Amino acid sequence: EISKHGIEILEVTLHVGIGTFSSIEVEDIRQHKMHAEFFSVSTQTLEQLKKFWKNKKKIVCIGTTSVRVLETLAQKNFKVRSGWTDIFIHEPYEFMMMDGLLTNFHLPKSTLMILVSAFCGRDFLLSAYSQAIDHNYRFFSYGDCMLIL
Repeated sequence: EISKHGIEILEVTLHVGIGTFSSIEVEDIRQHKMHAEFFSVSTQTLEQLKKFWKNKKKIVCIGTTSVRVLETLAQKNFKVRSGWTDIFIHEPYEFMMMDGLLTNFHLPKSTLMILVSAFCGRDFLLSAYSQAIDHNYRFFSYGDCMLIL
């Protein structure tokens, strides 16, 4: 069990909408209007996240949806447990909560791929995608994934 190694698992909820999977259609990504999605966390999770942030504990997000929730909570100074977020994470972005990410190989021109690129850098991401293609990895939501630390 993972908790035997001192790793805690916290659950967050983001109700993913169709906009998550929509392609970006604008030339300048800063002009893209991100869809809003509803998120929620328990009081216990919120308090634990605040404690982790204050004590600079390492946080690895499982999926881009959890990144959006945690970054939204941090932007709101942990004063909300639920609400709507339309956060669009793209370069340059300074992550406040995330130290690592386990995520799928996302479609080009998607907000998900841009979020991952903001975390690890475009060149690193393109190199990872090149390797994934060379090794016949599966892309999209139910495909293979990568751990970025």
